[in-house]
Amino acid sequence: MAAVRLGPRQRPPGHPDVLSPVFWLHDRVVLLDQRRLPHEEVWTGYDDADDIVRAIREMEVRGAPAIGCAGAFAVALMARLGLPSVELRRRMRAIVEARPTAANLAVAVHRMANALTMERDPVVEAQLIWKEDLAACREIGNRGAALLPAEGTILTHCNAGGLATAGYGTALGIVRAAVAAGKRISVLCDETRPWLQGARLTTWELAQDGIPVEVIIDGAAAHFLSRGEIAAVVVGADRIARNGDVANKIGTVGLAAAASTFGVPFYVAAPQTTVDRSTENGAEIPIELRDVEEVASIEGRRVLPDGVGARNPVFDVTPARLVTAVVTDTGVWTAPYAF
Repeated sequence: MAAVRLGPRQRPPGHPDVLSPVFWLHDRVVLLDQRRLPHEEVWTGYDDADDIVRAIREMEVRGAPAIGCAGAFAVALMARLGLPSVELRRRMRAIVEARPTAANLAVAVHRMANALTMERDPVVEAQLIWKEDLAACREIGNRGAALLPAEGTILTHCNAGGLATAGYGTALGIVRAAVAAGKRISVLCDETRPWLQGARLTTWELAQDGIPVEVIIDGAAAHFLSRGEIAAVVVGADRIARNGDVANKIGTVGLAAAASTFGVPFYVAAPQTTVDRSTENGAEIPIELRDVEEVASIEGRRVLPDGVGARNPVFDVTPARLVTAVVTDTGVWTAPYAF
Protein backbone atom coordinates (compact mmCIF):
# COMPACT_ATOMS: atom_id res chain seq x y z
CA MET A 1 0.00 0.00 0.00
CA ALA A 2 1.54 3.30 -1.04
CA ALA A 3 1.59 6.32 1.21
CA VAL A 4 -1.76 8.08 1.29
CA ARG A 5 -1.93 11.83 1.85
CA LEU A 6 -5.12 13.09 3.38
CA GLY A 7 -6.50 16.40 4.56
CA PRO A 8 -7.31 17.33 8.17
CA ARG A 9 -9.66 14.93 9.98
CA GLN A 10 -9.77 12.54 7.04
CA ARG A 11 -8.87 8.89 7.49
CA PRO A 12 -8.06 6.06 5.08
CA PRO A 13 -10.84 3.58 4.23
CA GLY A 14 -11.22 1.06 7.03
CA HIS A 15 -9.78 3.28 9.75
CA PRO A 16 -11.44 2.65 13.13
CA ASP A 17 -13.83 5.28 14.46
CA VAL A 18 -11.30 6.55 17.00
CA LEU A 19 -8.11 8.26 15.87
CA SER A 20 -5.48 5.53 16.05
CA PRO A 21 -1.92 5.88 14.76
CA VAL A 22 -1.53 2.13 14.21
CA PHE A 23 -4.05 -0.54 13.19
CA TRP A 24 -4.44 -3.70 11.11
CA LEU A 25 -6.22 -3.43 7.77
CA HIS A 26 -6.42 -6.00 4.94
CA ASP A 27 -3.33 -7.96 6.04
CA ARG A 28 -1.25 -4.82 6.47
CA VAL A 29 -0.22 -2.62 9.34
CA VAL A 30 -1.29 0.97 8.77
CA LEU A 31 0.77 3.71 10.44
CA LEU A 32 0.29 7.45 10.67
CA ASP A 33 3.69 9.08 10.10
CA GLN A 34 3.92 11.27 13.19
CA ARG A 35 7.11 12.94 11.96
CA ARG A 36 5.04 14.75 9.33
CA LEU A 37 2.43 16.23 11.65
CA PRO A 38 0.96 18.80 11.94
CA HIS A 39 1.62 19.87 8.35
CA GLU A 40 0.86 16.58 6.58
CA GLU A 41 -1.32 13.62 7.52
CA VAL A 42 0.38 10.68 5.80
CA TRP A 43 -0.75 7.09 6.28
CA THR A 44 1.30 4.13 5.08
CA GLY A 45 0.41 0.45 4.96
CA TYR A 46 3.21 -2.09 5.52
CA ASP A 47 3.23 -5.83 4.93
CA ASP A 48 6.88 -6.36 5.94
CA ALA A 49 7.75 -6.62 9.62
CA ASP A 50 11.17 -5.05 9.03
CA ASP A 51 9.40 -1.87 7.92
CA ILE A 52 7.52 -1.80 11.21
CA VAL A 53 10.75 -2.19 13.19
CA ARG A 54 12.28 0.68 11.21
CA ALA A 55 9.16 2.79 11.75
CA ILE A 56 9.41 2.21 15.51
CA ARG A 57 13.10 3.03 15.60
CA GLU A 58 12.76 6.14 13.42
CA MET A 59 9.79 7.59 15.33
CA GLU A 60 7.26 7.17 12.54
CA VAL A 61 5.18 5.58 15.26
CA ARG A 62 5.94 6.49 18.89
CA GLY A 63 4.48 6.37 22.37
CA ALA A 64 4.89 3.30 24.56
CA PRO A 65 1.40 1.78 24.09
CA ALA A 66 1.36 2.54 20.34
CA ILE A 67 4.71 0.91 19.70
CA GLY A 68 3.55 -2.04 21.76
CA CYS A 69 0.65 -2.44 19.34
CA ALA A 70 2.98 -1.95 16.37
CA GLY A 71 5.37 -4.56 17.74
CA ALA A 72 2.52 -7.06 18.13
CA PHE A 73 1.44 -6.46 14.55
CA ALA A 74 5.07 -6.88 13.40
CA VAL A 75 5.17 -10.33 15.03
CA ALA A 76 1.89 -11.19 13.29
CA LEU A 77 3.51 -10.33 9.96
CA MET A 78 6.61 -12.37 10.79
CA ALA A 79 4.51 -15.38 11.75
CA ARG A 80 3.31 -15.65 8.13
CA LEU A 81 6.86 -16.22 6.86
CA GLY A 82 7.29 -19.73 8.25
CA LEU A 83 10.65 -18.84 9.82
CA PRO A 84 12.57 -21.36 11.92
CA SER A 85 11.90 -20.80 15.61
CA VAL A 86 15.47 -19.65 16.28
CA GLU A 87 15.25 -16.97 13.58
CA LEU A 88 11.79 -15.91 14.71
CA ARG A 89 13.03 -15.41 18.27
CA ARG A 90 16.00 -13.40 17.00
CA ARG A 91 13.73 -11.12 15.02
CA MET A 92 11.37 -10.68 17.94
CA ARG A 93 14.31 -9.59 20.08
CA ALA A 94 15.16 -7.03 17.39
CA ILE A 95 11.65 -5.57 17.72
CA VAL A 96 12.09 -5.10 21.47
CA GLU A 97 15.54 -3.56 21.01
CA ALA A 98 14.17 -0.94 18.61
CA ARG A 99 13.00 1.14 21.64
CA PRO A 100 14.41 -0.50 24.80
CA THR A 101 12.95 1.79 27.49
CA ALA A 102 9.26 1.29 26.68
CA ALA A 103 7.83 -1.58 28.73
CA ASN A 104 4.76 -2.03 26.51
CA LEU A 105 6.84 -3.10 23.51
CA ALA A 106 8.53 -5.95 25.37
CA VAL A 107 5.25 -6.99 27.00
CA ALA A 108 3.43 -7.13 23.66
CA VAL A 109 6.18 -9.09 21.90
CA HIS A 110 6.42 -11.55 24.80
CA ARG A 111 2.66 -12.05 24.70
CA MET A 112 2.82 -12.66 20.95
CA ALA A 113 5.60 -15.22 21.44
CA ASN A 114 3.40 -17.06 23.93
CA ALA A 115 0.48 -16.94 21.50
CA LEU A 116 2.61 -18.53 18.79
CA THR A 117 3.75 -21.24 21.21
CA MET A 118 0.12 -21.96 22.06
CA GLU A 119 -0.74 -21.94 18.34
CA ARG A 120 -3.20 -19.09 18.68
CA ASP A 121 -3.92 -16.95 15.62
CA PRO A 122 -1.25 -14.19 15.74
CA VAL A 123 -3.39 -11.64 13.91
CA VAL A 124 -6.29 -12.16 16.30
CA GLU A 125 -3.91 -11.89 19.26
CA ALA A 126 -2.32 -8.67 17.96
CA GLN A 127 -5.73 -7.13 17.31
CA LEU A 128 -6.77 -8.11 20.84
CA ILE A 129 -3.72 -6.27 22.24
CA TRP A 130 -4.82 -3.20 20.24
CA LYS A 131 -8.42 -3.43 21.47
CA GLU A 132 -7.33 -3.91 25.07
CA ASP A 133 -5.11 -0.83 24.91
CA LEU A 134 -7.95 1.28 23.56
CA ALA A 135 -10.24 0.06 26.34
CA ALA A 136 -7.50 0.72 28.91
CA CYS A 137 -7.12 4.31 27.73
CA ARG A 138 -10.82 4.98 28.13
CA GLU A 139 -10.74 3.51 31.65
CA ILE A 140 -7.70 5.64 32.53
CA GLY A 141 -9.59 8.67 31.29
CA ASN A 142 -12.62 7.89 33.43
CA ARG A 143 -10.55 7.28 36.57
CA GLY A 144 -8.26 10.25 36.07
CA ALA A 145 -10.95 12.79 35.19
CA ALA A 146 -12.25 12.58 38.75
CA LEU A 147 -8.88 13.88 40.01
CA LEU A 148 -9.04 17.12 38.04
CA PRO A 149 -10.78 20.27 39.31
CA ALA A 150 -14.02 21.58 37.82
CA GLU A 151 -12.01 24.33 36.15
CA GLY A 152 -8.32 24.91 35.57
CA THR A 153 -5.25 24.60 33.38
CA ILE A 154 -3.44 21.27 33.03
CA LEU A 155 0.24 21.09 32.13
CA THR A 156 1.38 18.23 29.90
CA HIS A 157 4.72 17.08 28.56
CA CYS A 158 5.47 15.30 25.28
CA ASN A 159 2.42 13.58 23.74
CA ALA A 160 0.46 11.02 25.72
CA GLY A 161 -2.67 11.20 23.59
CA GLY A 162 -4.36 9.07 20.99
CA LEU A 163 -1.23 9.32 18.85
CA ALA A 164 0.79 7.54 21.55
CA THR A 165 -1.69 4.69 22.07
CA ALA A 166 -4.21 2.57 20.21
CA GLY A 167 -6.46 5.61 20.55
CA TYR A 168 -7.94 8.17 23.00
CA GLY A 169 -4.73 8.50 25.01
CA THR A 170 -3.53 8.27 28.59
CA ALA A 171 -2.74 11.77 29.89
CA LEU A 172 -4.89 13.32 27.15
CA GLY A 173 -7.48 10.62 27.78
CA ILE A 174 -7.88 12.11 31.26
CA VAL A 175 -8.23 15.58 29.75
CA ARG A 176 -10.77 14.34 27.19
CA ALA A 177 -12.82 12.53 29.81
CA ALA A 178 -12.79 15.58 32.10
CA VAL A 179 -14.01 17.83 29.29
CA ALA A 180 -16.67 15.29 28.35
CA ALA A 181 -17.82 15.36 31.99
CA GLY A 182 -18.37 19.11 31.74
CA LYS A 183 -15.18 20.31 33.39
CA ARG A 184 -13.70 23.53 32.02
CA ILE A 185 -10.18 22.40 31.28
CA SER A 186 -7.50 24.12 29.21
CA VAL A 187 -4.02 22.77 28.48
CA LEU A 188 -0.51 24.18 28.49
CA CYS A 189 1.84 21.79 26.74
CA ASP A 190 5.62 21.80 26.85
CA GLU A 191 7.07 21.92 23.35
CA THR A 192 9.25 18.89 24.23
CA ARG A 193 12.58 19.16 22.49
CA PRO A 194 14.12 17.70 20.41
CA TRP A 195 11.19 16.08 18.54
CA LEU A 196 8.63 18.70 19.64
CA GLN A 197 5.94 16.13 20.35
CA GLY A 198 4.10 18.59 22.56
CA ALA A 199 4.15 21.45 20.07
CA ARG A 200 3.40 19.31 17.03
CA LEU A 201 1.29 16.41 18.25
CA THR A 202 -0.50 17.32 21.48
CA THR A 203 -1.70 20.60 20.00
CA TRP A 204 -2.81 18.83 16.81
CA GLU A 205 -4.95 16.39 18.78
CA LEU A 206 -6.49 18.91 21.16
CA ALA A 207 -7.17 21.50 18.47
CA GLN A 208 -9.16 18.90 16.52
CA ASP A 209 -11.21 18.19 19.65
CA GLY A 210 -11.77 21.89 20.33
CA ILE A 211 -9.98 21.78 23.69
CA PRO A 212 -8.15 25.05 24.47
CA VAL A 213 -4.40 24.53 24.23
CA GLU A 214 -1.29 26.71 24.25
CA VAL A 215 2.40 25.85 23.89
CA ILE A 216 5.20 26.90 26.21
CA ILE A 217 8.91 26.27 25.86
CA ASP A 218 10.17 23.49 28.10
CA GLY A 219 12.05 25.95 30.30
CA ALA A 220 8.89 27.96 31.07
CA ALA A 221 7.01 25.23 32.93
CA ALA A 222 8.41 26.05 36.38
CA HIS A 223 7.53 29.72 35.82
CA PHE A 224 3.84 28.93 35.35
CA LEU A 225 3.85 26.46 38.23
CA SER A 226 5.38 29.07 40.52
CA ARG A 227 2.65 31.59 39.65
CA GLY A 228 -0.17 29.25 40.63
CA GLU A 229 -1.47 29.05 37.06
CA ILE A 230 -1.39 25.25 36.85
CA ALA A 231 -4.03 23.10 38.55
CA ALA A 232 -2.25 19.79 37.88
CA VAL A 233 0.50 18.21 35.81
CA VAL A 234 -0.53 15.09 33.90
CA VAL A 235 2.03 13.04 31.97
CA GLY A 236 2.31 9.60 30.43
CA ALA A 237 4.95 6.94 31.08
CA ASP A 238 7.13 4.54 29.14
CA ARG A 239 7.96 2.28 32.07
CA ILE A 240 6.96 2.26 35.74
CA ALA A 241 9.07 0.33 38.22
CA ARG A 242 7.58 -1.76 41.00
CA ASN A 243 8.33 0.95 43.59
CA GLY A 244 6.54 3.65 41.56
CA ASP A 245 9.55 5.29 39.89
CA VAL A 246 8.51 6.50 36.44
CA ALA A 247 10.50 6.64 33.20
CA ASN A 248 9.04 9.17 30.79
CA LYS A 249 10.15 11.64 28.13
CA ILE A 250 13.25 13.61 29.08
CA GLY A 251 12.30 16.67 31.10
CA THR A 252 9.63 14.93 33.15
CA VAL A 253 11.65 14.74 36.36
CA GLY A 254 12.18 18.50 36.26
CA LEU A 255 8.43 19.05 35.98
CA ALA A 256 7.81 16.70 38.89
CA ALA A 257 10.37 18.48 41.05
CA ALA A 258 8.90 21.91 40.23
CA ALA A 259 5.35 20.68 40.84
CA SER A 260 6.39 19.30 44.22
CA THR A 261 8.12 22.57 45.12
CA PHE A 262 5.04 24.64 44.35
CA GLY A 263 2.45 22.21 45.72
CA VAL A 264 0.86 21.19 42.41
CA PRO A 265 -0.43 17.60 41.97
CA PHE A 266 1.68 15.50 39.60
CA TYR A 267 -0.22 12.62 37.98
CA VAL A 268 1.12 9.83 35.79
CA ALA A 269 -1.27 8.10 33.38
CA ALA A 270 -0.43 4.74 31.82
CA PRO A 271 -1.99 1.36 31.13
CA GLN A 272 -1.19 -1.43 33.55
CA THR A 273 1.05 -2.96 30.85
CA THR A 274 3.49 -0.08 31.42
CA VAL A 275 4.12 -1.28 34.99
CA ASP A 276 7.21 -3.50 35.01
CA ARG A 277 7.06 -5.61 38.14
CA SER A 278 10.40 -7.21 37.25
CA THR A 279 12.11 -3.82 37.66
CA GLU A 280 12.53 -2.97 41.33
CA ASN A 281 13.25 0.75 40.91
CA GLY A 282 14.08 3.43 38.39
CA ALA A 283 17.82 2.82 38.57
CA GLU A 284 17.23 -0.47 36.75
CA ILE A 285 15.34 1.06 33.82
CA PRO A 286 17.44 1.24 30.63
CA ILE A 287 17.56 4.77 29.24
CA GLU A 288 17.61 4.99 25.45
CA LEU A 289 20.22 7.27 23.92
CA ARG A 290 19.56 8.59 20.44
CA ASP A 291 21.61 10.33 17.76
CA VAL A 292 23.10 13.59 19.04
CA GLU A 293 22.18 15.26 15.76
CA GLU A 294 18.59 15.34 16.98
CA VAL A 295 19.80 17.89 19.55
CA ALA A 296 22.52 19.54 17.48
CA SER A 297 20.26 20.32 14.52
CA ILE A 298 16.85 21.91 14.02
CA GLU A 299 14.95 21.09 10.82
CA GLY A 300 18.14 19.80 9.23
CA ARG A 301 20.26 22.84 10.10
CA ARG A 302 23.04 22.41 12.64
CA VAL A 303 22.81 25.02 15.40
CA LEU A 304 25.92 24.09 17.40
CA PRO A 305 29.40 25.45 16.63
CA ASP A 306 31.82 23.07 14.96
CA GLY A 307 33.51 20.79 17.45
CA VAL A 308 30.78 21.07 20.07
CA GLY A 309 29.10 17.82 21.01
CA ALA A 310 25.74 17.03 22.56
CA ARG A 311 24.01 14.42 24.68
CA ASN A 312 20.63 12.98 23.86
CA PRO A 313 19.02 10.78 26.51
CA VAL A 314 15.41 10.25 25.46
CA PHE A 315 13.97 9.56 28.91
CA ASP A 316 14.54 10.39 32.57
CA VAL A 317 13.30 8.77 35.75
CA THR A 318 10.99 10.54 38.20
CA PRO A 319 11.28 9.20 41.77
CA ALA A 320 8.07 7.84 43.20
CA ARG A 321 8.18 10.38 46.03
CA LEU A 322 7.46 13.16 43.51
CA VAL A 323 4.41 11.40 42.03
CA THR A 324 1.02 12.27 43.53
CA ALA A 325 -0.70 9.27 41.94
CA VAL A 326 -0.36 6.82 39.07
CA VAL A 327 -3.58 6.32 37.13
CA THR A 328 -3.91 3.01 35.31
CA ASP A 329 -6.85 1.13 33.88
CA THR A 330 -6.97 -1.00 37.03
CA GLY A 331 -6.93 1.78 39.61
CA VAL A 332 -5.53 5.01 41.00
CA TRP A 333 -2.34 4.10 42.83
CA THR A 334 -0.48 6.03 45.53
CA ALA A 335 2.55 5.23 47.66
CA PRO A 336 3.33 2.67 48.89
CA TYR A 337 2.64 1.21 45.46
CA ALA A 338 1.11 -2.26 45.10
CA PHE A 339 0.29 -2.32 41.39
